[in-house]
Amino acid sequence: MADLIFRNARLIDPASGYDDIGDLAVTGGVITQFGGNIAAEAAEDIDADGRILAPGLIDMRVVSSDTRIAQTCQVAAAGGFTSIVIMPQTSSVMDDTSKLDYLLRKGAEGGHVNVYGAGALTHGLRGDAMTDIGLMGDAGALYFSNGDNPISNSRLMRRLLSYSSAFNALIASRPLDRDMSEGTCAHESDFSSRLGLPGHPATAERIIAERDIALAELTGGRLLIDMISSREATDVLRQAGQRDLEVYASVSINHLALNELDIGDYRTFAKLDPPLREESDRKALLAAVNDGTIDVIVSSHDPRMAGEKRLPFAEAGAGAIGLETLLGAGLTLVGNEELDLMALLRALTCNPAELLGLPAGILAEGAPADLVLIDPNAPWIVDPEAMTSRAKNTPFDGRRFMGRADMTVRGGSIVFDRLGA
Repeated sequence: MADLIFRNARLIDPASGYDDIGDLAVTGGVITQFGGNIAAEAAEDIDADGRILAPGLIDMRVVSSDTRIAQTCQVAAAGGFTSIVIMPQTSSVMDDTSKLDYLLRKGAEGGHVNVYGAGALTHGLRGDAMTDIGLMGDAGALYFSNGDNPISNSRLMRRLLSYSSAFNALIASRPLDRDMSEGTCAHESDFSSRLGLPGHPATAERIIAERDIALAELTGGRLLIDMISSREATDVLRQAGQRDLEVYASVSINHLALNELDIGDYRTFAKLDPPLREESDRKALLAAVNDGTIDVIVSSHDPRMAGEKRLPFAEAGAGAIGLETLLGAGLTLVGNEELDLMALLRALTCNPAELLGLPAGILAEGAPADLVLIDPNAPWIVDPEAMTSRAKNTPFDGRRFMGRADMTVRGGSIVFDRLGA
């Protein structure tokens, strides 16, 4: 007898392109049967009623304090995620193996989702002395990042890429020229000028993206251009793709669904890093996800308390919650025919799994039973007060979405169930 059987589901496996109505059985935490009609009985029989059943979502970029890991896991499960990677800017920067081990142990206690860590590239994220990438990789770091702090020193970035190539480690770089962006809080445009907000140009992103791609080509390192936000950066990535380099890119759902006009009358909940850019940038980013130029979509979940946001725009903290809104925002873009469904799911499942070396992100017999049941036609309005997250700072406040996660299964266990709530 199976532990779970989902019947009459629209089974979508982004890795293979499989998309058909059928059943899926789970026994002992793994997928044991997949596709067609399953005649076996199960301890729990779930009628999917035509909803999408896909691999559990994977978020490569989540900010959480050490003391909030358990709650972050609950929030992630409510958003359809079964695996998350915590960024190194925790309460205590993850720049050595002991701090990484502490995070992984706290994550295991959370129970709702698989918790992994990204190791710090430099001590204290200060951008001067590199950490021991080899040791932290052996201890479980899935990739390495300097958080929201760009590596300004080109010689150091070359050393990081060169050293990491010996371990086949993935290095994430924020494409941001610090000299051009210091003291700014918005995208440089006519709109920000009218608001009187100091802005930095998209060229600041392109400059560092070009530099780091050149250094990856020089060293043979694996490079992730982290959270691109501009058309200029997508052009750089396409050029890199023609040279067959191990260069990848991520984008936040915020920059796919919003543009600079969403700042409105100085809405600090829409103050993000990188800043929201022009509509032409948003459309270029969507096209890059659809054609595979951008590999991964992230939530950029970065909770901020009300006191950090209820300030003048230039003084407010940059960041927003995102784990519970990513899927709804993405499916709404699909419904608007701006984003391809398979491209969206690839960027949230098999692509991050492959980049991080995780045995996840696929529907196949023998694969881990990390699953999300999605109702793509469920209308809902974003109400921060109704969210699981303790922080309520979302730029999508009051937005109408179409589609959400109804159930999340991690390792064969139901960790979130909207249907049974």
